[in-house]
Amino acid sequence: MKTISRAALACAVVAGGLTAVPAFAADISACLITKTDTNPFFVKMKEGATAKAAELGITLKSYAGKIDGDNETQVAAIETCIADGAKGILLVPSDTKAIVPTVQKARDAGILVIALDTPLEPITAADATFATDNFKAGELIGAWAAGTLGDKAKDARIAMLDLATNQPTVGVLRDQGFMQGFGMDLADPNKWGDETDPRVIGHDVTSGNEQGGRTAMENLMQKDPGVNVVYTINEPAAAGAFEALKAVGLESQALIVSVDGGCPGVQNVQEGVIGATSQQYPLLMASMGIEAIKQFADDGTLPANTPGLDFFNTGVNLVTDKPVEGVPSISVEEGLALCWG
Repeated sequence: MKTISRAALACAVVAGGLTAVPAFAADISACLITKTDTNPFFVKMKEGATAKAAELGITLKSYAGKIDGDNETQVAAIETCIADGAKGILLVPSDTKAIVPTVQKARDAGILVIALDTPLEPITAADATFATDNFKAGELIGAWAAGTLGDKAKDARIAMLDLATNQPTVGVLRDQGFMQGFGMDLADPNKWGDETDPRVIGHDVTSGNEQGGRTAMENLMQKDPGVNVVYTINEPAAAGAFEALKAVGLESQALIVSVDGGCPGVQNVQEGVIGATSQQYPLLMASMGIEAIKQFADDGTLPANTPGLDFFNTGVNLVTDKPVEGVPSISVEEGLALCWG
């Protein structure tokens, strides 16, 4: 795989689709299967995959679940791709364990399966994974939050707004990365909710959307209205959390951190809704995935991992205008130049 340059990241800009939409008629066909067709992250993935498929002469069909966590629709989509004779599948799994047997059916049929953003369990269940280092993304916002609070971090009251109760890998990695970055001891790093640090007031799930973020924040404020740090799985959940805090006049009390780096999220950093966010590059993940399928179709080459990792790292940057010493970051201006719609 080619090296990702900063210029390539600058070109990265969102993903989804329940109905199949051909991108270009050709001998090579591929599928993109995302969690939903509404989250801007997945909309951008679809944009990147569609543009690259058209460029390379690949027929692309795109599918998505009805909601985040809709494993059944993703299973049906993979089975359709197998029946259609697809050469490759790009998959953002909703249930990282339950989807594995169906992924294996596709691989047994000679189809290249690449997980995007969210690793399968085990990660080797896919032929390759193109993703942000999600643990690192969480670690960056955790370290930034702790550094911003300074001595007050030891008395923090932290609300953890996670993704789903089935704990897909992306949610676990970000959650546990945040905790490590904040300076907490991890219990089992492969799941969230088993920590013993008294600063965590609780976890709730958001389904990665704004309404879920609002509801989860309301629930956790009932446990402890003194919450002053809010970890969120993504920026839509962060926006919902802010609205819940604002509704009771506590928006200036809590420091909100998140992951995604979409343009609305970076603008929320600029406006003080979010303190800092870890920016990822979904268009790049998808376009490189299509390139990998083309290479596999041409000569059977499998994608290579980033040296020292068990996936291909598509990069992450902390975005904030309030940098903390020792925590690498880029400015909001830089984040807006790299954001994805």
